[in-house]
Amino acid sequence: MGVLVKGAGVAGLTVAHELRARDAEVTVLDPYDGFLRAASWLAGAMLAPWCERESADVAVLMRGLTAADKWEAIVPGEVRRNGTLVVASARDLGELRRFACRTTGYEWLEEPAIAALEPSLAGRFRHGLFFRREAHLDPRRVLTLLRTKLTVQGVTFVGESSHQESFDSVVDCTGATQIGEAKELRGVRGEMLYLKSFDVDLSRPVRLLHPRFPVYIVPRGDGLFMVGATMIETEFDGPIVARSLMELLNAAYTLFPAFADATIIETGVGIRPAFPDNLPRASHQGKVISLNGLYRHGFLLAPAMAAEAAELVFNQHTTGSNAS
Repeated sequence: MGVLVKGAGVAGLTVAHELRARDAEVTVLDPYDGFLRAASWLAGAMLAPWCERESADVAVLMRGLTAADKWEAIVPGEVRRNGTLVVASARDLGELRRFACRTTGYEWLEEPAIAALEPSLAGRFRHGLFFRREAHLDPRRVLTLLRTKLTVQGVTFVGESSHQESFDSVVDCTGATQIGEAKELRGVRGEMLYLKSFDVDLSRPVRLLHPRFPVYIVPRGDGLFMVGATMIETEFDGPIVARSLMELLNAAYTLFPAFADATIIETGVGIRPAFPDNLPRASHQGKVISLNGLYRHGFLLAPAMAAEAAELVFNQHTTGSNAS
């Protein structure tokens, strides 16, 4: 069975991996020949189902519980199982308590335990939540490794395909490009930046609760830290705006003042595709399966959603075979 996967971000690549594991012949359409147009290139890549449950439907938690194990199977050795630390300044202790009330899977930490976990934060926060079972990835490394793995496994990558009808099935994973085409799909702008500092040492993602939006800082190694991310209900994809840049930098400084001397390596803006309930959907019309709406949960939910999309492909093929 031949399947065309449209899109080579985290959704497209995980779908291609799932299909190839089931012995399908897979072609991936990647018109941009790389990841610079993929929102997943800018992702935090936190496999944090309990943290996300604070503001997300329980379906996100249930689909994301096995994400770390599934990613370990896809790219062995790339999952960092160091948990997630959530902190708040003393004046925002109410935010921390509210966060705790809306989720599970955490341990309350006092100041000494926070310092033991992250020595760089010693004396800075009196209370925190530690989600021990959570994990994270380096999205750029993982996307590159996965694409290489798929090529070795015989997946074909093409820049254009004018013969969609020659494939048994098509899986559309083109994300935000479908805004205006897919019913109810909207764009949510996310802005992020990369800082470089050798004066800060973190072992895990740290989320700093903020009255307007939570900010996370994810260590990437070699003094590099990803700081993100805004959630703005707009499809404007221009450069990062001054307000967001100042708020992200202020959050980094609040977490650890040494970030004031960090170098800004990169800023980025991505449009996250989302449906009204902020849950992803795998659906089909004819022989075209659509996987979209991963919102801010791309790496967390991609493995589970890829399996759902693959089931639709094979069920469609079986039904078609029986009909004929």
